Amino acid sequence: MIVRAALLLALAGLMTGCVTTGGITDPMKTAEGRAQARDAYIQLGIGLLGQGDTEKAKNPLKSALELDPSSAEAHAALAVVFQQEMEPKLAEDHYRKALSLKGNDARLLNNYGGFLYEQKRYKEAYDVYQKASEDTLYGERSRVFENMGLTALQLGKRDEAEHYFERSLRLNSQRPIALLQMALLSFDNKQYVPSRGYYDAFSQQSRQTAQSLLLGTRLARVFEDRDLAASLGLQLKRLYPGTPEYQQYLSEQ
Repeated sequence: MIVRAALLLALAGLMTGCVTTGGITDPMKTAEGRAQARDAYIQLGIGLLGQGDTEKAKNPLKSALELDPSSAEAHAALAVVFQQEMEPKLAEDHYRKALSLKGNDARLLNNYGGFLYEQKRYKEAYDVYQKASEDTLYGERSRVFENMGLTALQLGKRDEAEHYFERSLRLNSQRPIALLQMALLSFDNKQYVPSRGYYDAFSQQSRQTAQSLLLGTRLARVFEDRDLAASLGLQLKRLYPGTPEYQQYLSEQ
């Protein structure tokens, strides 16, 4: 396994790299050696987490914290592990520890906001995303605004949602969720030309969902494109036959 090999190479490097005139020094007795071992354990844990093996990911992350209990990165990775394992209490504990150690880190705040959103704690999620958005140099700021838009929708703040989706697209015009949500909001506002523009841009960036196919059929009917409406309706039937969107489509025929 690649991540295991990387860890072994890193630890081997520690063993051969710490030599003094008196012979080999135990790398775990030096701050640099412990830091490198901690980082290697974290990378192994993240690698296993990326492969979907949360059970095995916990062991190296635990080892990282044994070497450095104040590692925000290890706590953040464990938070994701427990979030995926549907252990919200443990996930939140590690998110809070990571934030207490790393402060207002935008990436960490965005992840924590996602956790709160998943728990349907929308007001808290909105406040956390707001803090994350304040970092104007964060490379994924468009994602933060997209998340703020989704959260604003859950809070019934449609105008604010539209504002944040627009900001997201100003930063990255290819964000599919923001494109689809703007298409939906524009359609609801009877702004059919902008809605079609957003929908077409979404269709170029992402695979169709039940929600997008239903919107596509509605737009096709507005613009009197019967062939497209029928084609999208068939896709909806074939890909998402048991969904509320398909039932809604049938009721509109």
